Amino acid sequence: MQHEAHTEHTHQHHAEPGRGGHADHGHGGHSDHRHAGHAVAGAGWAMAAQATLHCLTGCAIGEVLGMVIGTWLGWGNVATMVLAIVLAFFFGYSLTLRGVLKAGVDFRTAFRVALAADTLSIAVMELIDNGVIALWPQAMDAHLDDLLFWGALAISLALAFVVTTPVNKWMIGRGKGHAVVHHYHH
Repeated sequence: MQHEAHTEHTHQHHAEPGRGGHADHGHGGHSDHRHAGHAVAGAGWAMAAQATLHCLTGCAIGEVLGMVIGTWLGWGNVATMVLAIVLAFFFGYSLTLRGVLKAGVDFRTAFRVALAADTLSIAVMELIDNGVIALWPQAMDAHLDDLLFWGALAISLALAFVVTTPVNKWMIGRGKGHAVVHHYHH
């Protein structure tokens, strides 16, 4: 298995010479940002939806885990929501970080890319998601075995996806957000 990972790594670095993010090939750590700030050609709705779905995956893992832990421990609404938001950012960043690190980028650069790519997207997603749950009558007081708990959570995440997709389209079209990550996957 390690051999396959090495072969993939080698292919990535030699198949496309001149790509940023290959500090181990003499390009230096700062050249990783040479594509940042440039609009991505074809930054359409499909690319924005894919970026939002990627972000939603991390957010949903953190959000659900935080809500489950807080509810299971009998924490109050504020403490549970704070835990869910912190975990949503953690898992959202972690998924991006993992992908960028696989491209052979050093941790510090990968961490910066994850922050640049996901901060606004996760923030908008969390604002919508938690806003819906906070405003939904009795959703904050629902228990894990209540249909309301899971239904409100699912609907709030779906609404967060719908609202965040245009934000990601706008950012990608201007070379921001997941446009930065895009350069490490090709």
